Amino acid sequence: MARKYFGTDGIRGRTNESPMTAGMAMRVGQAAGAHFARGQHRHRVVIGKDTRLSGYMMESALVAGFTSVGMDVVMVGPMPTPAVAMLTRSMRADLGVMISASHNPFSDNGIKLFGPDGYKLSDADETAIEGLIEAGPSLVPAEGIGRARRVEDARGRYIHAVKSSFPEHLTLDGLRVVIDCAHGAAYQVAPAALWELGAEVISLGVSPNGTNINDHCGSTDPAALQAKVIEVRADIGIALDGDADRLILVDEKGRIVDGDQLMGLIGASWGRRGLLRGGGIVATVMSNLGLERFLAGEGLALRRTSVGDRYVVEAMRGDGYNVGGEQSGHIILSDHGTTGDGLVAALQVLAELVESGRRASELLHVFDPLPQILKNVRFAGGAPLDQEKVKAVIAGAETQLDGTGRLVIRKSGTEPLIRVMAEGEDRALVEQVVDEICAAVKAAA
Repeated sequence: MARKYFGTDGIRGRTNESPMTAGMAMRVGQAAGAHFARGQHRHRVVIGKDTRLSGYMMESALVAGFTSVGMDVVMVGPMPTPAVAMLTRSMRADLGVMISASHNPFSDNGIKLFGPDGYKLSDADETAIEGLIEAGPSLVPAEGIGRARRVEDARGRYIHAVKSSFPEHLTLDGLRVVIDCAHGAAYQVAPAALWELGAEVISLGVSPNGTNINDHCGSTDPAALQAKVIEVRADIGIALDGDADRLILVDEKGRIVDGDQLMGLIGASWGRRGLLRGGGIVATVMSNLGLERFLAGEGLALRRTSVGDRYVVEAMRGDGYNVGGEQSGHIILSDHGTTGDGLVAALQVLAELVESGRRASELLHVFDPLPQILKNVRFAGGAPLDQEKVKAVIAGAETQLDGTGRLVIRKSGTEPLIRVMAEGEDRALVEQVVDEICAAVKAAA
């Protein structure tokens, strides 16, 4: 059954436009609260958010929704998505909510839900919640209305958990680190955690004003980070996105290191030290073929899933893997958390950097990626991928790439975009087929 509101990562859209309105947020709170109100105990939900201006509106609406169906609410303020997942479990809450549109501009917002185990909801749970949204709320009597309060020590709890993921025998003393927090949810906790571990920290993107989140900064636009790393002669640069669940690194020469390289580094290192489970790692269909070949050389497998870190996590849980992620920088290390955590992943890389004594440029680029081109085509409506002319162009491209590369075409789960990706040994051919498909999609859109 197709879902009406939920995409690949919760509900997301432009604020004050359907579905991302205060009215919808209240209905989501009522529906999710009713769905997870199981048993006779006092029910509790943890709500965190990033730094978007609309976060105040969405938070208030969600609080109204949850309390109206009898749930108590704990608000933790601006916190990374993985912190909300962690706090949901540690506070024994029935549900966790993160108000964020991740790497999207400030004008968008979203609602991500976590179950009592700290994991993102299954398709079945989301479908059930959508049914309750459509059916309307079942409100509790006046005496059953929930209470709401703020927790002031949430940042300290998360910083402690993050530091606990770093090897006890190591410190970051002597390491100069530039971190770009994208004016987002980690603007306080990430620099603090690095400083407490001994690093010399130069911070960027730590002055949120409600509208500058992800604006020419963070993991989706690391140019400022690259320049700062070279300017201050840093050992490494760290870029997080708006809700800090994804990570991109920059080596001391200013070169970008994506999620594929980071998964290769961590997976191979953990494999050599006997820490890796599952005989390999989990990644999506978007990960570079070079990663797959590198892992094979290490005697490790690459398990591919559909795009979306929730599907990576499902495969990890189902088959016993403890390292997975996405090329975009979602890195899931299930020994340390239930969802992607940019700061925890960064600390694993920093531990490798400290122990190896090597420069970041020597350590982080573990394989040569095959030429890969990704382009997005925006469409107003309809289903351009179902058009026969588009199908014919795609079939022709697959024939041309057969044996030398891959083609992945999909509709975005968070934006009205068709994403066209091709990779292969012949860059000119890869560029040609991507351009041909994009032209066909534009003509049909």
